[in-house]
Amino acid sequence: MGYILLQGGAEFDGEMRGSDLQAIALAGGAEAPIYILPTAAAPDANHARAGRNGTEWFTALGAKNAQVAPVIDSASANDPGITTSLQNAGLVYLLGGFTHYLAQTLENSLAWQACLQAHANGAVIAGSSAGAMVLCEYYFDPNTGRIEQGLNLVPNCIVLPHHNTFGKRWAARIQQQMPSIILIGIDEQTGMLNSGPDNSWIVLGRGKVTIYNQQKTTTYGNNQEIPYL
Repeated sequence: MGYILLQGGAEFDGEMRGSDLQAIALAGGAEAPIYILPTAAAPDANHARAGRNGTEWFTALGAKNAQVAPVIDSASANDPGITTSLQNAGLVYLLGGFTHYLAQTLENSLAWQACLQAHANGAVIAGSSAGAMVLCEYYFDPNTGRIEQGLNLVPNCIVLPHHNTFGKRWAARIQQQMPSIILIGIDEQTGMLNSGPDNSWIVLGRGKVTIYNQQKTTTYGNNQEIPYL
């Protein structure tokens, strides 16, 4: 089984260097195939620029095989010519953008099944902002105020990205609707990486990760371990 990296937003910044270098190492090193999924940026036609930013960032970190997987709609998400290569990825990175669009496009798609296969083979599955949100069992759609079904790579959790700016405003509302769910507030320029089969996580980056677990709220900083989720 592979690894999961959740980031709170403002990715591809110097403060994210540490977490992304660790992701590259876990993916297999500089030669590992890295695929950027710009799906969430497609609704406003920003996917090409966003994908290019991702490949340039990972290349600058030393990756020699970073490329965009052009999954931008349901058709491309189920195109074997695009998605088959994802099975052999060392790292798959889901960009931020339109959360509900991303989840609906990937759900039950060949692309997502390929990502799961890669993860089962040891790959890192990473997401920032919307990309991190959909990796959980549920996500909060701020446009509708509804809690939706996510891709369930991280069970019983909801990510609150951009927690230090606006994400924390969602916490009380979600807790009222789903009091038993674990909320993960991740600041911008901050990530959390799971460290293997014991399901513990480590915080990496500039800010904090805040865990809301029913009536208890705990905050973790850079290089601190989160015991479990």
